[in-house]
Amino acid sequence: MKISFENKVALITGAGGGLGLATAKAFAEAGASVVMADWDEKLVTVAADELIAKGFKILPIHCDVSDDIQVEAMVAKTIATFGKLDVAYNNAGVQNELVGAADQRKEDFDRVIAINLRGIWSCMKFELQQMRKQKSGAIVNCSSIGGIRGGAMRGTYHAAKHGVIGLTTSAAIEYAPLGIRINAICPGLFSTPMSEAMIASGQKEALDQMLKSVPIGRVGRAEEIADAVLWLCSDKASMVVGHSLVVDGGLTI
Repeated sequence: MKISFENKVALITGAGGGLGLATAKAFAEAGASVVMADWDEKLVTVAADELIAKGFKILPIHCDVSDDIQVEAMVAKTIATFGKLDVAYNNAGVQNELVGAADQRKEDFDRVIAINLRGIWSCMKFELQQMRKQKSGAIVNCSSIGGIRGGAMRGTYHAAKHGVIGLTTSAAIEYAPLGIRINAICPGLFSTPMSEAMIASGQKEALDQMLKSVPIGRVGRAEEIADAVLWLCSDKASMVVGHSLVVDGGLTI
Protein backbone atom coordinates (compact mmCIF):
# COMPACT_ATOMS: atom_id res chain seq x y z
CA MET A 1 0.00 0.00 0.00
CA LYS A 2 1.65 3.22 -1.16
CA ILE A 3 0.89 6.30 0.89
CA SER A 4 1.64 9.70 -0.63
CA PHE A 5 1.97 13.04 1.14
CA GLU A 6 2.75 15.05 -1.98
CA ASN A 7 1.96 18.76 -1.46
CA LYS A 8 1.44 18.15 2.27
CA VAL A 9 3.22 19.76 5.22
CA ALA A 10 4.23 17.61 8.20
CA LEU A 11 5.51 18.74 11.59
CA ILE A 12 7.42 16.34 13.85
CA THR A 13 8.73 17.11 17.34
CA GLY A 14 11.60 15.21 18.87
CA ALA A 15 12.86 14.83 15.31
CA GLY A 16 16.57 14.91 16.04
CA GLY A 17 16.76 11.15 16.49
CA GLY A 18 14.91 7.92 17.24
CA LEU A 19 11.24 7.62 16.37
CA GLY A 20 10.96 11.28 15.40
CA LEU A 21 13.81 11.19 12.92
CA ALA A 22 12.59 7.95 11.35
CA THR A 23 9.13 9.48 10.93
CA ALA A 24 10.52 12.71 9.47
CA LYS A 25 12.43 10.66 6.89
CA ALA A 26 9.33 8.64 6.05
CA PHE A 27 7.19 11.74 5.50
CA ALA A 28 9.91 13.30 3.35
CA GLU A 29 10.22 10.14 1.25
CA ALA A 30 6.43 10.18 0.84
CA GLY A 31 6.64 13.65 -0.69
CA ALA A 32 5.86 15.97 2.23
CA SER A 33 7.56 19.18 3.20
CA VAL A 34 8.79 18.37 6.70
CA VAL A 35 9.37 20.57 9.73
CA MET A 36 11.79 18.86 12.10
CA ALA A 37 11.69 20.28 15.63
CA ASP A 38 13.86 19.33 18.59
CA TRP A 39 15.24 20.92 21.78
CA ASP A 40 18.75 19.91 20.63
CA GLU A 41 19.34 22.45 17.88
CA LYS A 42 22.65 20.98 16.71
CA LEU A 43 21.29 17.44 16.53
CA VAL A 44 18.20 18.35 14.54
CA THR A 45 20.13 20.66 12.20
CA VAL A 46 22.62 17.93 11.33
CA ALA A 47 19.78 15.44 10.75
CA ALA A 48 17.89 17.96 8.61
CA ASP A 49 20.97 18.85 6.55
CA GLU A 50 21.42 15.19 5.62
CA LEU A 51 17.87 15.06 4.27
CA ILE A 52 18.16 18.41 2.52
CA ALA A 53 21.30 17.12 0.77
CA LYS A 54 19.16 14.31 -0.64
CA GLY A 55 16.75 16.83 -2.16
CA PHE A 56 13.98 16.75 0.44
CA LYS A 57 12.10 19.87 1.61
CA ILE A 58 13.07 20.19 5.27
CA LEU A 59 12.88 22.99 7.84
CA PRO A 60 14.76 22.40 11.12
CA ILE A 61 13.50 24.32 14.15
CA HIS A 62 14.85 24.56 17.67
CA CYS A 63 11.94 24.05 20.07
CA ASP A 64 11.58 23.03 23.70
CA VAL A 65 7.99 21.77 23.81
CA SER A 66 7.73 22.57 27.52
CA ASP A 67 7.89 26.27 26.57
CA ASP A 68 4.56 27.51 25.16
CA ILE A 69 6.20 30.52 23.54
CA GLN A 70 8.62 28.33 21.61
CA VAL A 71 5.82 25.97 20.56
CA GLU A 72 3.68 28.84 19.28
CA ALA A 73 6.69 30.19 17.37
CA MET A 74 7.38 26.72 15.91
CA VAL A 75 3.89 26.48 14.43
CA ALA A 76 4.00 30.10 13.26
CA LYS A 77 7.31 29.51 11.45
CA THR A 78 5.86 26.37 9.84
CA ILE A 79 2.95 28.40 8.45
CA ALA A 80 5.17 31.31 7.41
CA THR A 81 7.44 28.93 5.49
CA PHE A 82 5.00 26.47 3.95
CA GLY A 83 1.63 28.23 4.22
CA LYS A 84 -0.25 25.43 5.98
CA LEU A 85 -0.02 22.44 8.30
CA ASP A 86 -1.52 19.14 7.22
CA VAL A 87 -0.17 16.60 9.69
CA ALA A 88 1.67 16.60 13.00
CA TYR A 89 3.41 13.91 15.02
CA ASN A 90 3.89 15.14 18.57
CA ASN A 91 6.68 12.81 19.58
CA ALA A 92 9.06 14.65 21.94
CA GLY A 93 9.45 12.94 25.31
CA VAL A 94 11.77 11.98 28.16
CA GLN A 95 12.01 9.25 30.82
CA ASN A 96 11.65 9.85 34.53
CA GLU A 97 14.27 9.11 37.17
CA LEU A 98 14.04 5.45 38.09
CA VAL A 99 12.86 5.57 41.71
CA GLY A 100 9.88 4.41 43.71
CA ALA A 101 6.86 6.62 44.29
CA ALA A 102 7.92 7.56 47.81
CA ASP A 103 11.27 8.87 46.56
CA GLN A 104 10.33 10.67 43.36
CA ARG A 105 11.44 14.29 43.32
CA LYS A 106 9.00 17.10 42.57
CA GLU A 107 11.55 18.61 40.18
CA ASP A 108 11.69 15.44 38.12
CA PHE A 109 7.90 15.08 38.17
CA ASP A 110 7.53 18.65 36.92
CA ARG A 111 10.16 18.09 34.19
CA VAL A 112 8.56 14.93 32.82
CA ILE A 113 5.01 16.27 32.94
CA ALA A 114 6.10 19.54 31.30
CA ILE A 115 7.60 17.73 28.31
CA ASN A 116 5.57 14.53 27.98
CA LEU A 117 2.11 15.86 28.80
CA ARG A 118 1.96 19.63 28.81
CA GLY A 119 4.20 19.62 25.74
CA ILE A 120 1.67 17.49 23.87
CA TRP A 121 -1.13 19.76 25.05
CA SER A 122 0.77 22.86 23.89
CA CYS A 123 1.65 21.40 20.49
CA MET A 124 -1.93 20.31 19.88
CA LYS A 125 -3.26 23.70 20.94
CA PHE A 126 -1.30 25.66 18.36
CA GLU A 127 -1.52 23.02 15.64
CA LEU A 128 -5.28 22.89 16.03
CA GLN A 129 -5.60 26.66 15.76
CA GLN A 130 -4.19 26.41 12.22
CA MET A 131 -6.00 23.20 11.29
CA ARG A 132 -9.27 24.70 12.50
CA LYS A 133 -8.84 27.51 9.98
CA GLN A 134 -8.16 24.97 7.23
CA LYS A 135 -10.95 22.62 8.39
CA SER A 136 -8.56 19.74 7.78
CA GLY A 137 -5.60 17.96 9.31
CA ALA A 138 -4.38 14.92 11.20
CA ILE A 139 -2.49 14.72 14.47
CA VAL A 140 -0.78 11.75 16.10
CA ASN A 141 0.34 12.08 19.71
CA CYS A 142 3.02 9.78 21.07
CA SER A 143 1.85 7.94 24.16
CA SER A 144 3.35 4.56 25.05
CA ILE A 145 2.39 1.14 26.31
CA GLY A 146 3.07 3.04 29.53
CA GLY A 147 -0.13 4.90 28.75
CA ILE A 148 -2.25 1.76 29.09
CA ARG A 149 -0.48 -0.08 31.92
CA GLY A 150 1.56 0.55 35.06
CA GLY A 151 5.27 0.21 35.66
CA ALA A 152 7.27 0.01 38.88
CA MET A 153 9.44 3.09 39.47
CA ARG A 154 8.07 4.74 36.33
CA GLY A 155 4.97 6.35 37.81
CA THR A 156 5.67 9.85 36.53
CA TYR A 157 6.33 8.68 32.98
CA HIS A 158 3.26 6.47 32.99
CA ALA A 159 1.08 9.21 34.46
CA ALA A 160 2.11 11.53 31.62
CA LYS A 161 1.53 8.89 28.96
CA HIS A 162 -1.90 8.02 30.39
CA GLY A 163 -2.64 11.74 30.23
CA VAL A 164 -1.67 11.90 26.55
CA ILE A 165 -4.39 9.37 25.77
CA GLY A 166 -6.92 11.41 27.72
CA LEU A 167 -5.98 14.57 25.84
CA THR A 168 -6.07 12.74 22.53
CA THR A 169 -9.51 11.16 22.90
CA SER A 170 -11.08 14.35 24.26
CA ALA A 171 -9.69 16.56 21.50
CA ALA A 172 -10.61 13.93 18.90
CA ILE A 173 -14.27 14.25 19.86
CA GLU A 174 -14.13 18.03 19.59
CA TYR A 175 -12.41 18.30 16.23
CA ALA A 176 -13.60 15.30 14.20
CA PRO A 177 -16.68 17.30 13.07
CA LEU A 178 -14.28 19.89 11.60
CA GLY A 179 -12.45 17.31 9.49
CA ILE A 180 -9.48 16.99 11.84
CA ARG A 181 -8.51 13.51 13.03
CA ILE A 182 -6.53 13.06 16.23
CA ASN A 183 -5.08 9.72 17.35
CA ALA A 184 -2.33 8.39 19.59
CA ILE A 185 0.35 5.78 19.10
CA CYS A 186 1.63 3.55 21.89
CA PRO A 187 5.10 2.15 21.12
CA GLY A 188 6.40 -0.82 23.05
CA LEU A 189 10.04 -1.86 23.22
CA PHE A 190 11.95 -0.06 20.45
CA SER A 191 15.59 0.58 19.72
CA THR A 192 15.92 4.33 20.27
CA PRO A 193 18.28 6.79 22.00
CA MET A 194 15.89 6.66 24.98
CA SER A 195 16.18 2.88 25.31
CA GLU A 196 19.96 3.14 24.87
CA ALA A 197 20.07 5.70 27.69
CA MET A 198 18.02 3.35 29.88
CA ILE A 199 20.55 0.58 29.25
CA ALA A 200 23.42 2.94 30.03
CA SER A 201 21.75 3.86 33.33
CA GLY A 202 21.66 0.23 34.46
CA GLN A 203 18.23 -0.86 33.23
CA LYS A 204 19.41 -3.50 30.74
CA GLU A 205 18.21 -6.38 32.91
CA ALA A 206 14.74 -4.87 33.20
CA LEU A 207 14.54 -4.36 29.44
CA ASP A 208 15.74 -7.91 28.82
CA GLN A 209 12.95 -9.17 31.07
CA MET A 210 10.42 -7.14 29.08
CA LEU A 211 11.77 -8.58 25.84
CA LYS A 212 11.00 -12.09 27.10
CA SER A 213 7.33 -11.06 27.16
CA VAL A 214 7.30 -9.87 23.54
CA PRO A 215 5.68 -12.64 21.43
CA ILE A 216 7.34 -11.43 18.25
CA GLY A 217 10.68 -12.00 19.96
CA ARG A 218 12.54 -8.79 19.16
CA VAL A 219 12.68 -5.07 19.80
CA GLY A 220 11.01 -2.82 17.26
CA ARG A 221 12.66 -0.68 14.60
CA ALA A 222 11.98 3.05 14.54
CA GLU A 223 10.80 2.72 10.94
CA GLU A 224 7.94 0.52 12.12
CA ILE A 225 6.55 3.38 14.21
CA ALA A 226 7.05 5.73 11.26
CA ASP A 227 4.96 3.44 9.06
CA ALA A 228 2.17 3.40 11.64
CA VAL A 229 2.22 7.18 12.05
CA LEU A 230 2.06 7.75 8.29
CA TRP A 231 -0.92 5.40 8.02
CA LEU A 232 -2.76 7.15 10.87
CA CYS A 233 -2.16 10.52 9.19
CA SER A 234 -3.22 9.32 5.74
CA ASP A 235 -6.58 9.09 4.03
CA LYS A 236 -6.24 5.30 4.36
CA ALA A 237 -7.13 5.80 8.05
CA SER A 238 -9.97 8.25 7.35
CA MET A 239 -12.35 6.49 9.75
CA VAL A 240 -9.85 6.19 12.62
CA VAL A 241 -10.61 8.83 15.26
CA GLY A 242 -9.48 9.02 18.89
CA HIS A 243 -7.76 5.66 18.71
CA SER A 244 -4.65 4.62 20.65
CA LEU A 245 -2.73 2.33 18.30
CA VAL A 246 -0.52 -0.12 20.21
CA VAL A 247 2.62 -1.11 18.30
CA ASP A 248 4.47 -3.47 20.62
CA GLY A 249 4.96 -6.87 19.00
CA GLY A 250 2.29 -8.29 21.30
CA LEU A 251 3.88 -7.25 24.62
CA THR A 252 0.71 -5.94 26.20
CA ILE A 253 -1.29 -9.07 25.36
